[in-house]
Amino acid sequence: CKPKSSIAMEAQFEEASKLASSGDNAGLKGISQDQQKKLYGWFKQVNVGDCNVDKPGMLDFTGKAKWEAWNALKGTSKEDAMKAYVDAINEWKS
Repeated sequence: CKPKSSIAMEAQFEEASKLASSGDNAGLKGISQDQQKKLYGWFKQVNVGDCNVDKPGMLDFTGKAKWEAWNALKGTSKEDAMKAYVDAINEWKS
């Protein structure tokens, strides 16, 4: 059985990820690529855990940037990544 705070954070994370993924980042217009990479890294850390794929080749600029954002969070707990994601969405939403 999960603690209530964990369930509440999961619900907040679900709402935040819906906002971030809704058509053209509907509620997040104007966030930078750096902010997008941070969201990607936290999202992957929550849903997959530590980075478990090889680093993309040097010519795959997008894949490499995503990998670096995710890999930088190695060792971050699911709960900490969820909180960082929710806090960032709340701060950056328009």
